Amino acid sequence: MDSLDSLNEAIAYIEANLDQEIDYSEVAKVACFSEHHFKRMFSFIAGIPLSEYVRRRRLTLAAFDLKEREMRVIDVAIKYGYHSPDAFARAFQALHGILPKKVKGLNVPLKAYPRMTFQLSIKGDVEMNYRFVEKEAFRIIGKKENVLVDKNGFNPQLWDSLEEIEASMVPDREASFQQIVHVATAKKSGEVDYYIAVESTKPCPPGFDEHVIPANTWAVFTATGELPEALLTTWERIYSEWFPTSGYELADAPEFTTNVTETTNEIWVPVMKAAR
Repeated sequence: MDSLDSLNEAIAYIEANLDQEIDYSEVAKVACFSEHHFKRMFSFIAGIPLSEYVRRRRLTLAAFDLKEREMRVIDVAIKYGYHSPDAFARAFQALHGILPKKVKGLNVPLKAYPRMTFQLSIKGDVEMNYRFVEKEAFRIIGKKENVLVDKNGFNPQLWDSLEEIEASMVPDREASFQQIVHVATAKKSGEVDYYIAVESTKPCPPGFDEHVIPANTWAVFTATGELPEALLTTWERIYSEWFPTSGYELADAPEFTTNVTETTNEIWVPVMKAAR
């Protein structure tokens, strides 16, 4: 199964469970991504968070149930995961512009958000600069934060002290990376261990954390331009253009970024040949 088939299987799983509690770890497993990567990939491609897509689809189906079936508002609210009619009514009105109890009237305008389908869009008008790197396991030392990725996306508190943290980093002359690395390690819980760090063979000083990144093959992409737009645009193209056509899939290793020059960054993505 190729990556597009896997992504559409994940959407099919979501659609089959819109009237139940959705296990996002299972959705990600169907898509052959970690939960963190799947949610991130989805938001890049769809332009909205996965949770918002699910909300819109549920409220779309709720409108059909209220309009076409003899269902009470409270029954529809419970069916689509709302614990009270008031919460359902607020969400329904925010999306459709009317209260659910008025749906059965004539000439009532409603909104419908169709089921999403992933398709390959052949562009090729803008080149992507990347290379493959085989790298042995290496150790990083730096500041760590456990980040809960929610509907607002990935927003570590460490970013509030970014310049101060980076100034405290001392490059190891014996390490292959002389620049600071930003490392994201996705966990099964859906959380992410995020590091602002340097590669080092030296002892870990007090107040810092260490982590060993395993040996792996990395697809390294160049992102040129102003931050964060250049990184976000490159990430979007990696997920929407490169992975579906590359014959590779994400490997079980952290991803990280490094700064090369003032206007050039690199995104290191762990990859392996896709199963056939």
